Amino acid sequence: MTTSPTRALAAGTHTVEIDGLVQRYHVHGTGPVCVAHSGGPGIDWEYLRMPELERYLTVVYPEPVGSGASERLPSHPHGYTRARYSRFLEALTEHLGLPRVHLLGHSHGGFVAQYHALRRPEQVAGVILYESAPLTGPEHAAEAMRLVESFAERNAGHPELPEVLAAFQAIPAISDDAQMTAVVRGLVPAYLADYWGREREFAPMRASVRGNHISGLDENLVPEVIDDRADLGSLTVPTLVVVGRHDVVCGVRWAEELHRRIPGSQLLVLEQSGHFGHIEEPEAFSRAVTDFVTATLHTTA
Repeated sequence: MTTSPTRALAAGTHTVEIDGLVQRYHVHGTGPVCVAHSGGPGIDWEYLRMPELERYLTVVYPEPVGSGASERLPSHPHGYTRARYSRFLEALTEHLGLPRVHLLGHSHGGFVAQYHALRRPEQVAGVILYESAPLTGPEHAAEAMRLVESFAERNAGHPELPEVLAAFQAIPAISDDAQMTAVVRGLVPAYLADYWGREREFAPMRASVRGNHISGLDENLVPEVIDDRADLGSLTVPTLVVVGRHDVVCGVRWAEELHRRIPGSQLLVLEQSGHFGHIEEPEAFSRAVTDFVTATLHTTA
């Protein structure tokens, strides 16, 4: 990894070899550097493009190992743990030639971002936990089920509602990339605050989003269950927690808990958004993230 910082951060698409695997990443925008880790795991990075934010920040979008055009682990579709993703973030930051970067993690990427900020705080100037949560497992699943039921009640009678609910039921049976993509596209109406009211605007994203099947098991086929509650009080990195009021996956309950547990954190609730506030309320989202990055640059300089 001998690429100069200037070349590594030039606008466009790049590759970097990390631990024998090639990871692709994309650079857009101008200003302070923010690495944006997408979710899923396995969802292709394009859904997380934030053109409004790119007006103020240089956004680096990795294609996390195992997704998109980045290479797969020998154990694929297993082994994609937070420790593995954190290792790739560590190496990417070194490759960019910067002592610290701001780190934005969306959805599962938020779980990765908080893990990385807890373990490599010296690399992180500030972290944006965007639709994240302090834990996974039965409690998280029960809350998601409650929110999906509320979504179904609000949209009772809509002709596409059965298709969306069927996509949720299909999640446990996903076993290949085609199934993953079909399920993700099926879920999109539930992931937005008002998909059917703004369908003309959001349909292109739904049609283009893609995903790779990643099992959620480690190399030994053991599920990676997350519970950061005991550790979040020791998070020293400046933190902004962002959540959409209508998110059914990592809802307001979890954002408020992250905010309570992380010392000095800030909380932004996007009132007209679901899981994709950068698409639903791009100006409010961009303004909050830019203000946070600018403020933390001043306080950590």
